Formats: sequence, structure tokens, C-alpha cells
Amino acid sequence: MDIKFTAILCFCVVFVLQSGTFAAGIEKDGVGLFIFGDSTVDPGNNNYISTVPQFRADHPPYGNNGFFDSPTGRFSEGRVIVDFIAEYAKLPLIPPFFQPEADFSNGANFASGGAGILLETNEGFVVDLQKQLDQFEEVQNKLVEELGSVEAQKMFSEAVYFFSIGSNDYLGGYLGNPKMQELHPPEEYVGMVVTNVTKAIQILYSKGARKFGHLGLSPLGCLPIMRAIASDPNGGCLGVGSVLARSHNSALSTAFRALASALPGLTIADSNFFDFLNDRLEKPSEYGFKEGVKACCGSGPYGGIFSCGGQREEKEYEVCEDPKNYVWWDAYHVTESIHKQFAEAMWAGSDAVIQPTNLRELFQTRLDSSHAALRDEL
Repeated sequence: MDIKFTAILCFCVVFVLQSGTFAAGIEKDGVGLFIFGDSTVDPGNNNYISTVPQFRADHPPYGNNGFFDSPTGRFSEGRVIVDFIAEYAKLPLIPPFFQPEADFSNGANFASGGAGILLETNEGFVVDLQKQLDQFEEVQNKLVEELGSVEAQKMFSEAVYFFSIGSNDYLGGYLGNPKMQELHPPEEYVGMVVTNVTKAIQILYSKGARKFGHLGLSPLGCLPIMRAIASDPNGGCLGVGSVLARSHNSALSTAFRALASALPGLTIADSNFFDFLNDRLEKPSEYGFKEGVKACCGSGPYGGIFSCGGQREEKEYEVCEDPKNYVWWDAYHVTESIHKQFAEAMWAGSDAVIQPTNLRELFQTRLDSSHAALRDEL
């Protein structure tokens, strides 16, 4: 495995769900939204930490589609999935945890580009999942002071907790880390990652959380960067990446079902991103796209060199004329159009998209009297 392969496999991607007609927002004001993750949902937290250029997106052409006045740190030319979910739930944009003077009364976003589920993934350059949980506790304490214990606990028990994380653990943390591969066979490593996700959910459950949304992994071997590494003359994907992603999704789905059975009142809305991304990569025209393989912004084969914006090691890059025609924005991340399709499908999708319920129903659900009694004990 060469040095470039190790260096570049440390970023995560945004995945896609099926397009659909946007379902109207819920009738009542939405409950709170707390977000944990990586660059798929980072709204700009990495702007405020000491890190390296590959973990930042606070420069053009990121954020150049006109929705925001300037680059925000989102790894997209515009919005990301949780921005749309907040809109559908009749919430304002959920602020990054590090934003000065941020209002967390509707929730907080702790996601950090490059973050992993495991502490070792990009350690020292990102805010890992455990630190994000610590930050949630800070916000929780602040809201208890501001709202009072009863109202704050009501918010925590009725809020939705959204997870989008894991790609970096397999790309940089495993495939880009020969030492980790020597220490752990794939099945064992997947088990380690999945165990840490379930621990995180249990920690939040102990603090009052009951409703979770989860973004599974895509076929990771089909990122533009991975196609470039595969060097297949036919443009094929790097199979090992997709195999790991599918194993992770399967193991985590099983773990989620076990958790939901063991913990009263717990609901985890888990989504099937793997198959829906494949659909758009293989048949982009059926979903309103012209290009499902090459990135809009970048350089090299398939736009697979992570050079978008010229702030990283490779300075030369090109940007396509209309990102709306593309599935991929850069070597790792998809366009705003994909984020929107993704959000619509999670919001109002069927069992084929998200189980055992969609996000619209999750946001509308209020705790029954027995759960309210449990909430008051917390």
C-alpha cells in the first residue's frame, strides 16, 4: 500500500438515498435535533479546531451555490442532509457546537470532518465520537440551567439524535492503516466499530435519549478516490471498501434491533444507503443526474484526487459547470442535490429506505405516559 493511499483514505463521504417528492413538514413545531458524525454532516465545527487542510472546507468552491453567503465548512457546494431534515422538521439550521454564542435551544451539531467512531481514527486532528458525547453533556448541562430541569429533560427525551459516522474508520482507520490490519482481521475490526456505536447510543439513552436516526455506510469502494486507486480500466470500484461497508451495515442493523428490544422506549430509524447509492451510481439519469462516477470538483482520474479548492497537497483542480448534474461533489463527498434526495427519502421513505419508521414519524412521536414517568426519573 503506497504512501498516497494511506494519506488520502482518511476522509468520509456523503451517501445518497432515493429521490422523492418532498413531504410537508410536521404540523407542530419540531422537537430538538442533536447530530453526531463526520464530514457528511459537519456544519463547520472543524473551522474552530486546530487541524490539517484535508479536514477543512471553509474555502471556495465549497459553499458556492448561493444558499450561504460564504463557505461554512460544509463539505458540499451547499447544504448537507441535516440542514434539510431540520427544515422539514420546522427547525432552524442546527448550529455547530463550536459556534460562538450559539443558541442550542433547538439542538446542536457536534460532527467533525474526518471523525471516527474509534478514538484512533485520525486522532489529534478531529473531534472523535467520544468527545462529541462529552460535548453533548456540556450542552445538556447548559440547557438544564437555561430551561430548568423539567423542560430540559422533556426536550432531551423527545429530541431526535442523528448519527452519521463510520466511513473514516474503514477508509483511513483500517484500509489506510496496515498496522491495524495486522492486529485485527476484518470481522474483528467491524465488531470493534459496531460495539462503540452501540455504547454511544446506550450513553445517550441513559441521559434521556429515546429516538435515533442513523445513516448507514455506502459502497465505500465506489468513491471517486477509491475508483482512482483501483485503477480499473473499466472504471470499477475498489471491492474491499464496499465489502467492509456492507459488513458494517449488516452488523449494526442486528445490534440496533437487539438494543431496541432491550431498552424500553428506544427507537432507531436505520436507513439503507448502500443500495440507494448504488442505484444512482449505476443509473444516474433515472434520478436526474448526468454523471455518477466522476467528481464535479477535483483532479486526476474520476476527479479522485482530493484537490478541490487548492488548499491541500495538490493545488490544481477543476470545477464542473453545474454540480446539479453530478452525484459526487469532490473525491469523497456528494452534491447538495444528493443531500436533498437523501433527506427526502429518510424523512418520508418506506421500509425499503428506512426502518422501522421514517424521520417524519420519529419527529412526530411523543412519549406516552409511561415514558414520561421514566423521563421524570432521569
